[in-house]
Amino acid sequence: MPESSPAAPRQRVLLVTGLLGAGKTTALRVLEDLGWETIDNFPIRLLDRLIDSPDAPASEVRAPLAIGFDSRTRGFDPNKVIERVKRLVDRPDLELTTLFLDCSGAELERRYNETRRRHPMAQDLPVSAGIAAEREVMEPLRRWADMVISTTGFTSNDLQLAIRERFLPDAPRTMTITVTSFGFSRGTPPLADLVFDMRFLDNPHWDAQLRPQTGLDRGVGVYIAKDPAFDEAFARIRDLILMLLPRYQAQGKAYLNIAFGCTGGRHRSVFVTEQIAAALRGAGYSPTVLHRNLSARAADLVEGKH
Repeated sequence: MPESSPAAPRQRVLLVTGLLGAGKTTALRVLEDLGWETIDNFPIRLLDRLIDSPDAPASEVRAPLAIGFDSRTRGFDPNKVIERVKRLVDRPDLELTTLFLDCSGAELERRYNETRRRHPMAQDLPVSAGIAAEREVMEPLRRWADMVISTTGFTSNDLQLAIRERFLPDAPRTMTITVTSFGFSRGTPPLADLVFDMRFLDNPHWDAQLRPQTGLDRGVGVYIAKDPAFDEAFARIRDLILMLLPRYQAQGKAYLNIAFGCTGGRHRSVFVTEQIAAALRGAGYSPTVLHRNLSARAADLVEGKH
C-alpha cells in the first residue's frame, strides 16, 4: 500500500480589526516585524481569493498572514464577515484567528482631539457620536473575536509588547523580566503582572535638598533605606518575587513585568526598582530596568509644595 503524502502545513491567518484609533496599524506593523505578511484595509469580501488554496504543496512553508480591516471597508457588514470567517474556520488547512482591538470612548475621543482628525462616522456631529455609532456597528465582531485587547491605558510601546507576547513565533527559552518604576499620579502600567505600592515609605520629596534628585542618587537611597519599614518590606517583596519567578517560568510564561510605584515616580519607586533589579541579578536573572516617569514633569506638580 503506497504511503500517503504528508499534509501541507496549516496556513496561519490572523484577522485584525477593531475600533478606529484603537491601534490596528501599530499591531500590523509589529506583526510585520515578527515575520508576518500583512495587508491593511483589505476588502473582506475578497478574503477567500487571498488565502492559499487547500491543495498547496506539502513542502511549501507559508508565512503567517495578518489581514487588517475595519468599519471603513466598502460594503462592511460584520454579520457577513462572521459568516465568511465561519466557513474558512472549517477548512482543515487553515488556522484562522480574529483579533479585536478595543478602547474606551473617552480615550478614543482624546486621541482624536489630539490628532485633530475627524471620525468617519461623526460627519457634523461630535467625535463621541461617531465613536458610539462605530461601537454599535462593530459589537458583533467584538463578541465573535477569539482575542480582544483593550488599549485604553496603553502607550504605543505597551501595545507593541502585548502583540509580541501573543504572536512571537519562538518564545524565549528563559523568561524575559522587566522591572519598572512609575508614578501613580500618571496611572499604573497596563501590562504589569506584579504591582507594588511604595508610598508607605518616607518621601524624599519633602526634603528640600533631596527634592530635585531622584532614586538614582545616593542621598535619596540613604534617606529611603533609613525608613524603619524599609528593610523588612524590601526583604519580603524580594523573597516573594524570587519564589514566584520559577513558578511563572514553569507555567510557560515568556514575559514578566514587575512594577514599583510611588506618587511621582521619581524617588521611592526608582530606588526600590534598582534594588530589586540588583537582587534579581544576584539570583542569576537578567532583568530589564525601565523608569517610566523619571524624566516627567517636576514632582511639585503632582506631589505638591510645602
